[in-house]
This record gives sequence, C-alpha cells and structure tokens, in this order.
Amino acid sequence: MRGRSWMRKWVIPYKQSETLKKFAVIFVTGILVAISLNFFLIPAKVFSAGMNGVAQIIATLLHTHLGITIDTGLFILLLNIPIFVLGFMKLGKESTIYSFLNVAWVSLTTILIPIEVITTNPLMNAIAGGVLIGIGAGLSLKMGFTTGGMDVISLVLSKTTGKTVGNYMFMLNGIIVAIAGFVFDWESALYTIISIYCMTQVVDTIHTSHQKVTAMIVTVQPEVVTQAISKQMIRGMTLLPSMGGYSGVEGRMIMMVITRYELYDLEQIVYEVDENAFMNIIPTHSVLGRFANEDEQRIFKSTGSFPELKKNKKK
Repeated sequence: MRGRSWMRKWVIPYKQSETLKKFAVIFVTGILVAISLNFFLIPAKVFSAGMNGVAQIIATLLHTHLGITIDTGLFILLLNIPIFVLGFMKLGKESTIYSFLNVAWVSLTTILIPIEVITTNPLMNAIAGGVLIGIGAGLSLKMGFTTGGMDVISLVLSKTTGKTVGNYMFMLNGIIVAIAGFVFDWESALYTIISIYCMTQVVDTIHTSHQKVTAMIVTVQPEVVTQAISKQMIRGMTLLPSMGGYSGVEGRMIMMVITRYELYDLEQIVYEVDENAFMNIIPTHSVLGRFANEDEQRIFKSTGSFPELKKNKKK
C-alpha cells in the first residue's frame, strides 16, 4: 500500500507539470509558425513544409487568379482535419487532441498576426522561416504531439521504422517543392527546398528520441549508481566486472542504451551519487531486443509495469 501511495503522489504532480509544458509549447509554436509565415515565407513567396505550404499555395492561387482573399490560417485548419483521423488511429487520443489544439492555435495566430516585410532577401526569408517552423515542430514532437499535416505522417513512419522524423519530412515535402515549381516558378521552389531543409535539420536537432547512444559507466559504487538510475529512468542495465589499470581498484562497468534526449538526465543522476564515476558515450546505430519507447515509458510511470508484462501476469 505504501508503494502505491508513493506512486500516486509522484504521478499526479508529474502529469500536471507535463500538461503545463504541453500548453506552453502549443503557445510558443503558434507564435513561431505565424511569425515564420507572415513575416518571412509569405512575403517572399517561399513555401512552408507540409499542409502549411499547401495552404499557402491554395491561398496564393485564389488571390492571384480569382481575386479571392482567404487567410492562409483557415486553410491550415481545414486541410489538417483528415490528417487528424490518421493521428487518432495511429498516435492515440491524447496526442491527437494536443495536435488539434496546436494546429487550431497556429491557424488563429496566423490570422491575427499581420503580414509584414522584414527583409526582401529571399534567402534570408527562407532560412529564418524554416528555422522558426523547425523550432515549433521540434518542440511539439518532443512533447509527444505534432503541428499537424506531414508531421503526423512523418511521426507515424518514424515510429514504425525507427528512422528520423526529419528525413521523412524532407522526403514527403518534395511534393510541395514540385507544386511550387510548376505552379509559380522554380526560383520559389529552390528557396522552398532551402527552407524545408533548415526546418528538418532543426527538428532532428531538437527531437532526439530516435537517436540512441550506449553509455558505459565505470564506478566503484555500482549498487548506489544503479539504484539512483532505476529510480529516475526506465532503462535496463548490464553490470560487467572492471578493474582500474592504474589504481588496481575493482569496480563495475554499467552498460546501458538510452536516447540522446535522456543523456543529460543520466549524467546528472550519476554524478550526484558518484562524482568520481567515469562515463563513455558511444553512438548506437541500431538496437535489437527490448527497448522501451516513450509511450511504454509513460505507461510504466503510471502503472509500474509494461503492457505485455501485465498481460503475462493475468495469464
């Protein structure tokens, strides 16, 4: 009973803080995307990635050929509705709800913030616009939801294959480049490529859950270190015997695979309990076997068990 009581006391504040973080990211993302579109991309006729880019193209075509002016933000919301159906089926209810709120806020801020010309240099517009959208998309993905459109499809493919979200974004957004080239001009298409490339690089820099590293921790206090790690991280560990070549002191080497996103937390945990520990971090290209993803970690934090372990217990 004490264990369950402690778990409930820990889980409730954790969920509240996570919810606040998600709403803060939604707020920041809406402002960044709106500034990117209205201050940089739209004035320079450089197109954004995903459904934001499609919305730009439709709004521009209606204005230039039919004289109809409809705000880009409205098209962003309408085009994302069918995407949310896919998100609901593949990414879950909670992720889809936050993604919808994110897109709705992006649409509203894009409508409210006026279009202004900051610079007439198309290259600067492409880079600045791509970086700002990349920050918003990367932060959203890091919190477990998306900015809609191609982000949803890219995230579904990334979870299925383990490849980077940024790479899928770049491949899928090739259609935006092709449309921009054929409908408008190829100069706009080329600047669009630059903008999308900047966006995907920023996304991969921020959203690092797919990047795995192997941590090898040499310590003479293995029990204390492993216990500290287990309390705060949901990762398996392997202990190997070790001996200092210079000191001749016997110890243990703790080997574990984590995501790059978890690396900072691991470093803080280890050096809080053993400031003399030695850590070696090696990039990991692939992992075969049991490696808990973000969704499974959330379930474990809430229930204290992984889904398949609960099924086995019932049997």
